Amino acid sequence: MKTLELSRNAIYSGSLILVNSKNPCGEAVSELSLVPVDEKNPTALMERQSARLLYRLIEEVGVREQILAVSGWRSKSEQTQIFEDSLAENGRAFTKKYVALPGYSEHHTGLAIDLAQNKPDIDFIRPEFPDNGIFHKFREKASNFGFIERYPEGKERITGIAWEPWHFRYVGFPHSAIMRQEEMTLEEYHLFLKEDACGTNPFVYHANGRRIEISFRKADKNGPTKINVDDGTLCTVSGNNTDGFFITVWR
Repeated sequence: MKTLELSRNAIYSGSLILVNSKNPCGEAVSELSLVPVDEKNPTALMERQSARLLYRLIEEVGVREQILAVSGWRSKSEQTQIFEDSLAENGRAFTKKYVALPGYSEHHTGLAIDLAQNKPDIDFIRPEFPDNGIFHKFREKASNFGFIERYPEGKERITGIAWEPWHFRYVGFPHSAIMRQEEMTLEEYHLFLKEDACGTNPFVYHANGRRIEISFRKADKNGPTKINVDDGTLCTVSGNNTDGFFITVWR
C-alpha cells in the first residue's frame, strides 16, 4: 500500500478541473509546460500531454492538412484584449455568448483548443468546424484520445456558453468516453462523480479489459489530503477546481 499526499493547491490542477463563469481558473499554468500543437500555427499552445494526444488524434484521423489549430492557451491579458475587442466589434450580447470573462476562460488551463477547417478566411471567435466527412470522423475518434466537445448544442443553460462545435477540451480517458456515452457536459460529469465516494462506492467503468474505478474525495481542511492506493495499481488524480479530487484507479 502506498499513500498519496495532495496539497490544498492541487485542487486547482489536473485534466478534470472545471473552469466556467462560476469557477475561475485557480492556478496559473506555467508557460514551460506548454508546447505548440500545430506547426502551421506555432502560437497555438496546449499543456504537453494534451498537445501530444491531440497530435496523435489528428494523425489517426489523417486530417493534418484539413484542420488548423486556431487558439489554445491564453494569458489573462490576452483574454482581456479579446473580450474588449469583441465588445467593441460585436456588442455585449454576442460577447457574453461566445467569449468568457478574463480569468474564467478554459483557455487559461492549457487544456482547451479551438479548431477550424483549414481555409483562407478563419473567424477567430467562431471558426468553422463542420460535422461531416473527416470532421465527423474526428469527433467520433476524439473521446478515444481524451477529448470532448466542451460546449455542445442544447446544453447552453448548463455550460453558460453558446454551442461551440470548434472548441475541444482534454479531460483524459476514460472520462471523455463516459461523458460522450452519457451525453454529459463537464458540469454534469462533476455532479455525477461527486456521488461516488472514495473508498466506498466508486463508479466502475470497463475498458480495454481493465476495471476502472472513479471516485471523489473532498480535500481535507487541515493539512494535505492522503489517499491510499494498492501497490502496483495505476492511479491518477485531478483536482476539481473547487473543493476536492477525482481519483481514477485502473485495475
